[in-house]
Parts: sequence; structure tokens; C-alpha cells
Amino acid sequence: METTRQRIAELLREGPATASDLGASLSLPTPVVYDHLDHVSRSVDGDDGEFLVAPPACRDCGFDAFDEPLNEPSRCPECKGERIEEPAFVIR
Repeated sequence: METTRQRIAELLREGPATASDLGASLSLPTPVVYDHLDHVSRSVDGDDGEFLVAPPACRDCGFDAFDEPLNEPSRCPECKGERIEEPAFVIR
């Protein structure tokens, strides 16, 4: 039996996914997925692959320099817009 974090890592090895995608696949709330992603990112070492993050981006102004890519920002610090694209994660 695999743990939730092992299942998340397995899904990320198959291809990129957002926290919402992972939550839907595993029947977990998105905030819980972000907690697991933090641990998964720290547990992946060079032998297992590399944990990569496509950072969130503002759909209004294109800002993508968010401080915490493992969080889902609620608002853009540049334009204050709330149309933020979710970060995507993958293990390669």
C-alpha cells in the first residue's frame, strides 16, 4: 500500500500536474495537496529525479516572480489581480 506522498510522486513522474489536478486524482482538498508537495519536494533527491516547479503566473499582467512557488497565491503583487494560474509540478 502506497502512502499519499508516494502516490503524488508517482503521478508527478508521469507528467506535470497542478495541486488541483492531484487533489482531483486522489480525492484530497487542494490545501492538503500543497502540504504533501512540500514534503515530496524535499524527499526527491538526485537519484530519484528532480522536483521542478512551473511558477504561478498572473493571467492579467503576466507577473511570475512569486516568492513561494509551493503555495497558491490569491492575488498578484503587481496588479492586485486575482486571476492567478496555478503552479505546475513535475518530477523528472
